[in-house]
Parts: sequence; structure tokens; C-alpha cells
Amino acid sequence: MQKIMDAETRVPRGMSRTGLVLFSYGFRPFFLASAVWGILSMGLWTAYLTLGVPVAEDYGTLYWHAHEMLFGFAPAILAGFLLTAIPNWTGRLPIAGRPLAFLFSIWCAGRLAMLASGLTGVVAAAFVDALFLPAMLVLCTREVVAGKKWKDLKVVAGLFILSVANICFQVKAINGVNPELPIRLGLSAYVLLVTIVGGRILPSFTRNWLNQFGRTDFPVAYNRYDAATIIVGAVALGSWAVWPDAIATGIVAAVATVMNVIRLYRWRGWTTWAEPIVFVLHAAFAFVPLGFAAVALGAAGLPQIAVLHVFAIGAISLMMLAVMTRATRGHTGRKLKSSRMTNASYVVLALVALLRPLAEIAPSFTTQILMTSAIGWMAALAMFAFEHAPMLCTGRKPLTVRGQ
Repeated sequence: MQKIMDAETRVPRGMSRTGLVLFSYGFRPFFLASAVWGILSMGLWTAYLTLGVPVAEDYGTLYWHAHEMLFGFAPAILAGFLLTAIPNWTGRLPIAGRPLAFLFSIWCAGRLAMLASGLTGVVAAAFVDALFLPAMLVLCTREVVAGKKWKDLKVVAGLFILSVANICFQVKAINGVNPELPIRLGLSAYVLLVTIVGGRILPSFTRNWLNQFGRTDFPVAYNRYDAATIIVGAVALGSWAVWPDAIATGIVAAVATVMNVIRLYRWRGWTTWAEPIVFVLHAAFAFVPLGFAAVALGAAGLPQIAVLHVFAIGAISLMMLAVMTRATRGHTGRKLKSSRMTNASYVVLALVALLRPLAEIAPSFTTQILMTSAIGWMAALAMFAFEHAPMLCTGRKPLTVRGQ
């Protein structure tokens, strides 16, 4: 009886029995909205390329497309992940209900302002858009500091870099200057987060899955080698952001390639082939060393836009899709097992990640590659949205009491 009374007075995190389900936990609105916006924004970009449909012309359609992928679509997924993961790391209550709805509205306002920049003015649109990442930075910093989880400040540092990169992007775009540096800086922040957080969840999830079958061929636990790999990767990414064509950038990127290949091997991803929802995490991380190899080749003449898309679609977007499917199922009380549709979305997005960089390498087929990649991107996100929207919008994770 006492346990039941305790459960009624101390509601577990993310399990409130009242209020709109969509705003009961951070991953719900942001994962769903990111998928919808990823489809809509790519559809508008494709309509512009094929039909000349005007899209954010005052801001610059090319700049708008780059911005919305990097600082619109991706931050929503990052927010959904961090608002769900940080409470687990710190043991503190998550943001939910009205505060979550308010934070979500800031993100939505940024998307609408950027799309309607011709009506609001580009400066006003940039200002509205620039509010979300700093808000996330303040919120996550508060939670990490309050929880005294100092090692998680590395993740907060990634948010800080993203906030700075977004502001720099806006300043350059408003002044008609190519924002290539803030684009590379933003991508570097995401990749760095993948190497940090990926090194935390991949070995853990792999070990948990293997342990179900009584196996002991576990991944190598985090040690100094992982820390060294992250540091070398950070140096390579920083050098690429500022000096993408420098020989020194190519050399350190080549070293980062080898070190990340070894790191991925130590996680024994091939042992999870039978369970795609785990294996896809390793497949997505494989684009990290592939991206560093592209950076090294970029210093030798590979078009930088090709390098950008190896990181953007493979290491970042595929990893985000993998995390969204797993987190949605796990935090809504479902089995951590992917369906055929989910597996198809993994395969399609992985193929897009391999195909899209070829648009700059094979100019004779640029149009066909761009259109095929755009369709594949939208299809992968549409499959996620179709299957997971009901999970995100309805039903709550069953309430259980510890010790029962």
C-alpha cells in the first residue's frame, strides 16, 4: 500500500497522467515536427529547383535550404534527444507541459519566420530564428550544472558552438556573403556530438543486446583511446571548418579516419546484424570515418559540398533517424525492435548518404542525383512519421512502481 501511495505522489519522469500527450516528454513534439519539417522543407527546395517556385527569395533560397537543414531540422532532433537524455543523466525532472510547449513554439516561430522572411524582413526573421539554440543552451546548462554532471558539459559545449555558428550564418547571409564557414562549423559541432554521445550509447546498447543471449563478446569499454580519438577528431573538424583546403587539415583528418575506424571496430557492430535497430547505430557511425576521409580528400581537391553531405546525411541524419526510432519505441513502452518499414527507412537514407555526394563528382548526372536524393530523403522521413506519429501523439508509457 505504501508503494502505491508513493507512486501517486511522486510521478516518475515523463509519465504524467494528465495534459496533452504530445507535450509530456521532449522527444514527442520535436521528433515529430522535425520529420514533418524535413519533408516539407525538402519538398519546397525541390519545387524551387524543378519548377522555379519562389521560396524565401529575400533571404536567398539556397541559403534558406542550407540553413533549414542545419539549423532548423537538425536542432529539433537534437532538442528531442537532449530533453529526454539529460534527465536520465542527471536524475532531474524533464521539461514537460507548458514549458515544453513554449520551447517548441520558439522553434516553430523560427521556421515560420525564415520561410516568411519576405514579409517579416530578413533581420527580424534571423532574430526570431536565433532564439531557439541559445534557449536550449541555457536550459541544458542549467540541468547539467544542477545535476553536477560535469562530464556532460561537453554536450553543452556542442550547443554553444551551434548557437554561434547559427548567428554567424545569419550575419553572413543577411550581408550576402557565402556562409560556408558557419556551415562547416555547424556540421563539425554535430559530428563532434555524434563522436561523444555515440561513444556513450553504441557500446552500451550493443552490450545490452548481446547480454540478452548470454554472450560475452562485448564491445571495448570507454577508455583513453576513445578520449584520444574524440580529441583528434575535434582538431580535424576545427581545422576543416577554418582551413578546409589546407594540407595540415588533410593530414589530421586522415589520422582521425584511421582512429575512428579502429574505434568502430572495437564496438563490434557486426555482432548486432540480426537486430537492425542496434546495427543501424554502427552503420551511421561508419559515416564518421568516411566523412573524415572525405575531408582528407577535400584537401586534395574533392569538392567541399560533397564532403559536407557525407557528414550531413550519413553521420548526422542517419544517426538521428536511428536515435529517433529507438527513443520513440523505448520511451513509449514498446519493444526495442524495428519493423520492416523502419528498416526500409534506414536503408533508403543510407543510400541517399552514399548517393548525394556524387552530384558534384558526376556533373553529367547532377540533376538526376539531386532529385533522387531529395525523394529518398523525404521517403525515409515519411516512413518514420507515418509509423511513429501515433506513438508520439497518443498513449503513455505504462506506470510501474519499483520493487513490484
